[in-house]
Amino acid sequence: MPALSVRLRLLVLALAPLTVLMPLLLVLGMTRWTSDYDELLIANVESDLRIAEQYLARIMETTGDELTGVAESAEFGRVLAASGPALDSYLAEKREALELDFLYYLSEEATLGDASRWPVIVAALDGRPATEIDILSGADLAALPGLLDARARIPLIETEAAVPTEREVEDRGMVVHSAAPVLLDGHHGVLVGGILLNRNLQFIDTINALVYLNAVTGGERQGTATLFVDDVRVSTNVRLFEDVRALGTRVSAVVRQQVLGEGKTWLDRAFVVNDWYISGYLPLTDSFGERVGMLYVGFLEAPFAAEKRDAILWMLAAFVGVLVLSVPLFLTLARGIFAPLERITRTMQRVGRGDLSARYGDVGARDEIGQVAAHLDDLLGQVQDRDKRLRAWADELNQRVEERTAELREANAKLEETYRQLVMNEKLASIGEITAGVAHEINNPVAVIQGNVDVIRETLGDKAQPVKTELDLVDRQVARIDAMVGKLLQFARPGEFHAYEDSVSLGPLVEDCLLLVEHVLSKSAIRVETDFHEAPEVHVDPGEMQQVIINLVMNATQAMGHDGTLTLTLSAEDRDGRPGACLSVQDSGPGLSEGAMEAVFDPFFTTKQGEGTGLGLSISQTLVQRAGGLITATNAPEGGALFRVWLPAA
Repeated sequence: MPALSVRLRLLVLALAPLTVLMPLLLVLGMTRWTSDYDELLIANVESDLRIAEQYLARIMETTGDELTGVAESAEFGRVLAASGPALDSYLAEKREALELDFLYYLSEEATLGDASRWPVIVAALDGRPATEIDILSGADLAALPGLLDARARIPLIETEAAVPTEREVEDRGMVVHSAAPVLLDGHHGVLVGGILLNRNLQFIDTINALVYLNAVTGGERQGTATLFVDDVRVSTNVRLFEDVRALGTRVSAVVRQQVLGEGKTWLDRAFVVNDWYISGYLPLTDSFGERVGMLYVGFLEAPFAAEKRDAILWMLAAFVGVLVLSVPLFLTLARGIFAPLERITRTMQRVGRGDLSARYGDVGARDEIGQVAAHLDDLLGQVQDRDKRLRAWADELNQRVEERTAELREANAKLEETYRQLVMNEKLASIGEITAGVAHEINNPVAVIQGNVDVIRETLGDKAQPVKTELDLVDRQVARIDAMVGKLLQFARPGEFHAYEDSVSLGPLVEDCLLLVEHVLSKSAIRVETDFHEAPEVHVDPGEMQQVIINLVMNATQAMGHDGTLTLTLSAEDRDGRPGACLSVQDSGPGLSEGAMEAVFDPFFTTKQGEGTGLGLSISQTLVQRAGGLITATNAPEGGALFRVWLPAA
């Protein structure tokens, strides 16, 4: 309805800043806030990762310092002097005191063996204490006391999104590997000790407590920490179930590629075992400089995502509430505009239904709408007055149109008569031209030739026998010329040379026409192909049908130029339930253009400017229609023009 349309437009106009600009600003604000919020979470997890890294570094530093203190102590020197069981008991006591998982002494001679392959031991032999993260194989762990190989062994658990592997168990151990030089009087060697981090729950839980205890979010930040050997969790407080830690699960392939493959720190959201966490992964390198594992900390994303969602929903609800309150208020204030406009609309609807006496009436106000309403009433009065005058002029115009229509009918009848006269004149002119040519150019020379041949026979008598074949050939060619002249005269004056029968066979008629135009076809390399099937006889004037066929053949010849193929096909064809015969004339020329195809049968239409009258096909159409037939023009699928002449069976 127009009134509702006006109301809607005014409402949109008034609320556009609130419904377009405010949502845009809201989206931009929420996008910026969400981005800053996510950056804050990433900054938090980066800080957490630094705390965990520092704790691991402190453990390594403390282990190295404590081991160096033992290696340099006088007590250790006295034990070395005693050696034997006293040394083993001392090392066991120190291992427990320092909370190490292994502690042993290598003399300078013993370091010449396999143990010297570790860079930390090589550094200690050079007099430099060293502490690094190293990976010990299962065999290395089995050689140490305390069943460390069994403690390090962890079955692998198939993990979603991890790199596929055929391994079923992780038997390597990640250790804090420390070596201190022993340079006591009479004793030179290396004191080696370390902490196995596989299944070291005290180590991992301490990291978790340091990072996430008394969280600023009031305990909502549910954090976890993990230590990886390669991509396998060997020490973690991530849970598979309530009381089952996710030992043996593996990190996702994308995290593994960035951290272990590229050596970069991962600070982003990641899927950890069974939920999404804001995660930080730090690559760990061993004493050989190879990346052998990762240190991870992260906290559950869900509480923060819920907070973000609640904040966004609250902002959207506030916006919708403001919008809902604004619309009724605006409609109340705009009612003074809507009511007059709706009244004007109803007035215009009455006028549109034909009631030109409809008026707005008393305005009751002198504002802009009142002025528009008064002007509208004035215009409607003028429209009603002009309508009366237009109706009077329409009656007068109708009378004049009737008079002009009668004159046009008379003129059209004269035009049709003139057209028929033009058709007859064109036909008579063609007949006269052909007949004159035959009479003057063919008959006289043929008569002279025939007469001289007869004189030759009479003069030579029996001596003409050697050239009898040649003379007979001349006779046959003269007879052929006589036949052609007869066909031509039959075409020119069919009433004199051919009795108009009730039915005509088109096959012989087409062959006669080809004989008449043979002199035109012989001047070029046009090949004629005929395909005549059995077809019913038709009721048509042979002379008129000859004129149609010759016109179509001549047009096709002119369209092809100096070479081409002219194909004539005759067959039986039913149209609208009526039997008949159809003659097709197809050339291999360029075909008809779109404009020519529509106007080819129009009088005076020609594509050969200055060479024809443009009446040939129009006359042909008239002759075919007078016989009850139909002539059509199209382009053949393989190219060239295709004319079809259909005539009903006699």
